[in-house]
Amino acid sequence: MSRNVRNNDTTRPRKSGAAKNRRLLEHRRRLVALGVPEEKVLQMDHPRIRKLIAKPSLIKSFVQ
Repeated sequence: MSRNVRNNDTTRPRKSGAAKNRRLLEHRRRLVALGVPEEKVLQMDHPRIRKLIAKPSLIKSFVQ
């Protein structure tokens, strides 16, 4: 029996670039739906976008 068959870290699929881009686009659309101006969303980096989606109460403090 091979070692890699039992090791889930080497057999699980990795995220593709297309999946990451799709997820980022979906996050941006969610922020626009929450009321953030689209121009501001396009200027944000991805960690900030994820933080605002996780905690929508922070939107007023980040977007002024």
